[in-house]
Amino acid sequence: MKKVAFYTLGCKLNFSETSTIGRLFTDAGYTVVDFTDGADVYVINTCSVTEHADKKCRKVVKEALKYAPHAYVTIVGCYAQLKPTEIAEIEGVDMVLGAAEKFRIVEYISDLTKNPKAVIHQQDIEKVNHNFIAAYSIGDRTRTFLKVQDGCDYPCTYCTIPLARGGSRSDTIENVLNRARQIAESGVKEIVLTGVNLGDFGIREGQREDKFFDLVRALEEVEGIDRFRISSIEPNLLSNEIISFVANSKKFVPHFHIPLQSGSDKILGLMKRRYRRDLYTERVAAIKKQMPDCCIGVDVIVGFPGETQEDFLETYEFLNGLDVSYLHVFTYSEREQTEAAAMQGSVTGSTRADRNKMLHILSEKKRRAFYAAQVGKTGEVLFEDDQKSGYMHGFTRNYVKVKAKYDPVMVNEVKTVKLVGLAADGEMEVMELETVYSHS
Repeated sequence: MKKVAFYTLGCKLNFSETSTIGRLFTDAGYTVVDFTDGADVYVINTCSVTEHADKKCRKVVKEALKYAPHAYVTIVGCYAQLKPTEIAEIEGVDMVLGAAEKFRIVEYISDLTKNPKAVIHQQDIEKVNHNFIAAYSIGDRTRTFLKVQDGCDYPCTYCTIPLARGGSRSDTIENVLNRARQIAESGVKEIVLTGVNLGDFGIREGQREDKFFDLVRALEEVEGIDRFRISSIEPNLLSNEIISFVANSKKFVPHFHIPLQSGSDKILGLMKRRYRRDLYTERVAAIKKQMPDCCIGVDVIVGFPGETQEDFLETYEFLNGLDVSYLHVFTYSEREQTEAAAMQGSVTGSTRADRNKMLHILSEKKRRAFYAAQVGKTGEVLFEDDQKSGYMHGFTRNYVKVKAKYDPVMVNEVKTVKLVGLAADGEMEVMELETVYSHS
């Protein structure tokens, strides 16, 4: 049997698609192996958001050929859609597949003969705008990333995603429910809903047929899944009805990841974001009013063109005063074919790095404060299949990472625990509630 190995750059959506592509190879008789095992075929799933996409892609190709010098190397993903010719020139690359073509990869790889010049199969993104292709990750017994939406209609000035993935489009609610039931049958306890613009779920063939809230409400009735987690949702699409539903849900967990990008209304305007900081403040307040222990994550970009020191400090102070739990900090980097690339007021690299560092420190402060506020409380932890220095890990419903003495019986089990304190590594140490009661 021929062997295939994968490497994924970027978001959870990419991971769900890589897993789906992996099943296509398995169905075709391939064996999926680790990257270092010397595969016959290497598939590298790329990202256009990731900084230095070209450099990272070249490095992974080089590493693949180190383990298997004669392997057939195929590049897929967002970067492959945006820069197919550029990627085809990378030494060792045999094939480049665009956004739609990557799901027909087995058809294209009928012959593993390496040719002097890479083959490109890629069409204009406009031609795949109405074509939703479902995907979900498999292999992790604990959780699955389920893709329910793709593409984006928001023209943010810094983003290439609409160019790489096309316009917003979604699966049907019926299809999503059927896949959730299939996933439940595999023993997975948690499903993470993913998409490019998840809150925009419901568009098919260019027409809105459903709302994200309709999907959330329907998934609540799926049996066999203990938890649903919303991966990321735009603040202007996070409605009060969604917040209230999650607050009273038995399955949707109290954890939101809400992109902010900047705490300066001026910069939000330059970015063409569809909200201002007042709306963001309202959303956080509404969540915390109904779910005081809810975990809230924030995306933020530093060093956007025109961002002065005053603008950055406005963002810093805004985040510092906001009741959020952690930050994902991105340093702005220029992207071809975006409006921002031609904007005036470029921020120096060293200044971008300094601002990134400041927000990373703030993020750790926020996370530790959130964790500290949970000490002494009880929570339900879904334990994962890992072991490090005699400990296993898991997450509470509100996304507190915990550690406990390894016990194989607890893998993929939900346990009610007492959160007893922060460990030296910053994780939360726990004690099984039954143990606490037996000693009281």
